[in-house]
Amino acid sequence: MGTTEAVGSPSDSRVLDGQSAGPVMPRLLLGARLRALREEMEISREAAGHVIRASRSKISRLEAGRHGFKLRDVTDLLTHYGVTDEAERATLLALAEEANTLAWWQYYGDVVPTWMQTYLGAEQAASLIRCFEVQRVPGLLQTPAYARASIQLAHPGAAPQEIERRVTLRVERQRILRRKPATQLWAVIDEAALRRPVGGIDTMRAQLRHLIEICRLPQVTVQIIPFHAGGYAAEGGPVTILRLPGGQLPDVVYLEHLATALYPDKRAEIERYWDVMNRLGLEAESPEETPTILHRILQET
Repeated sequence: MGTTEAVGSPSDSRVLDGQSAGPVMPRLLLGARLRALREEMEISREAAGHVIRASRSKISRLEAGRHGFKLRDVTDLLTHYGVTDEAERATLLALAEEANTLAWWQYYGDVVPTWMQTYLGAEQAASLIRCFEVQRVPGLLQTPAYARASIQLAHPGAAPQEIERRVTLRVERQRILRRKPATQLWAVIDEAALRRPVGGIDTMRAQLRHLIEICRLPQVTVQIIPFHAGGYAAEGGPVTILRLPGGQLPDVVYLEHLATALYPDKRAEIERYWDVMNRLGLEAESPEETPTILHRILQET
């Protein structure tokens, strides 16, 4: 994990403009291009790793955009892949430099695990986020009080200062929903998450009122899977899919677990999760019904 000394405070303009995704987009773009070049030359990951004195797994991480790049390594790989065009080399080396910059959220490096960094960068860059939650209201839709209660449950031994830093980070992340252009968020929530009074009755009622208000934003779509729907497509746990702008990169699938996360990146895997997400949208109540359902739950809470 990083330190809190590396970048400016949350009041830095890089936070306020909501535009900086840090190094993630350059890493993903460069990684995708290096993978394409390697496959065009029919070079194995093992052979590519040998060129830069690295393992097959490191090449895999580089191509997936989950690791910073050394300029020397990129130069050596481009030479090995037969890239002689100076303009293309210069462009890819510039991406390598950008891939090592710091993101605004790295100010919170002491509370951001390494496995979450790729997700945070992709989230800040995404044009569309689709998510499904079973136990909690999605983080991008949480009130500070609800977020605090949820974080305290996940980190019972954390000091108050650490809890507040985690809450502040979660709230800062929500800026993507109100920037221009705003990120489109489409969330499907199990009714159980809305019935469970995380933080107590008052906190939950305030959270439900917040959901009713934020559903009115054109960039936010919320659907609820009611208890009477029975079984559904993604009973295994929460799923998030992020679509990045430009159409050059594959979608990012994020599966968060208790102390780690998975990023399935094979095309078939990504398509499978899209199928699950689309089925959830059909199994849930329509977005038009969401305010009515939320009002009913609020009255019963």
